Amino acid sequence: MSATVLSHRILYQHPDHYCAWPALVRAGNGDLLLAFVRTAHHMYPDGQIVTMRSTDNGETWTPPAVAYDTPIDDRECGLTVLPDGRIAMHVWSTFWKAENFTSLPFDAYPPQLIAEWVEMVGQPAYRAAAHHHGSWVITSDDHGQTWSAPTRGPDSVHGGIALKSGGLLVAAYRGDAGNVSIQVAREPGGPWTKTAIIPNPSPATHRIGEPHVVQLPSGRVLVMLRYTAIQYDDRRDDLHLWASYSDDDGQTWVPPYRTQLLGFPPHLTVLQDGRALCTYGYRRKPFGERAALSRDGITWSIADEVVLRDDNGNHDLGYPASVELSPGEILTVYYQKPAFDPADIHRHKPGIVATRWRVPPG
Repeated sequence: MSATVLSHRILYQHPDHYCAWPALVRAGNGDLLLAFVRTAHHMYPDGQIVTMRSTDNGETWTPPAVAYDTPIDDRECGLTVLPDGRIAMHVWSTFWKAENFTSLPFDAYPPQLIAEWVEMVGQPAYRAAAHHHGSWVITSDDHGQTWSAPTRGPDSVHGGIALKSGGLLVAAYRGDAGNVSIQVAREPGGPWTKTAIIPNPSPATHRIGEPHVVQLPSGRVLVMLRYTAIQYDDRRDDLHLWASYSDDDGQTWVPPYRTQLLGFPPHLTVLQDGRALCTYGYRRKPFGERAALSRDGITWSIADEVVLRDDNGNHDLGYPASVELSPGEILTVYYQKPAFDPADIHRHKPGIVATRWRVPPG
């Protein structure tokens, strides 16, 4: 599908920081707010959530500011903008144990790193912080400048939605026996209620997870799901995105169905012209970032796929999130490494990158 890529930019990169899994929203005051994880390595046991801000529609960005940092590994964030301008951030924190690292394949990380991490998670201060494990929600009433104390809530990779009928809805995937749960609340601090389960269509061979939701102009709520092989391999040819939808504010859902889009995980947004946009990482050669457009939000065609870039050195990339800067002009942020040796998995670390592009005419 014909689209115009205007520019690629590195928003943040540091040789000591593994930066990944971004979330992006337009705040109520018009700023763009970007959140991502900053850590030392993909499985390092002590990550933190940081934010960056643009007050000029993505032209310039503030340096990273720490938004959430506990003694354990804060490694996932999603952003939801409320109608009154408040922002909810969904955070997942992982309390690692020594066996999480010692059971890894022998070539997953250098032995000295494994030994360092085993020592870290064995320290009394780390072990005493186990209560931070799990999913949390923090809120901001100043457009992401400061954040509240955390309360328990559902996980959400990119964030949820404020329903047109009122209240919040997120799709969560941790702790639901391999399925995706739909959870709603009147306020970000809860209480949260599980209203539905979207079942894994093939639990013997695949997992579903890292969902994202959007509400279409019709009021229909759409969810798209990452589909991952249990025998893990990012580069298989059966890892299409799956989808489901609800016409009653998330109470009931059609059985999940496979789309033609190959990649993961999804991020959804509705453009001003009414089309739905899905952006996702592509972890097969040529490695990079892709997008697709749907006129009804339900059917997705590979003929409508856009290649945003296909020049990455390996498969450690993705998790794109997009906002529409002006009618038809998109800013997509994601993580990936510089184009070094494809075999260089650990030495060079990924940063947060942005692509500005124009969608094809509707």
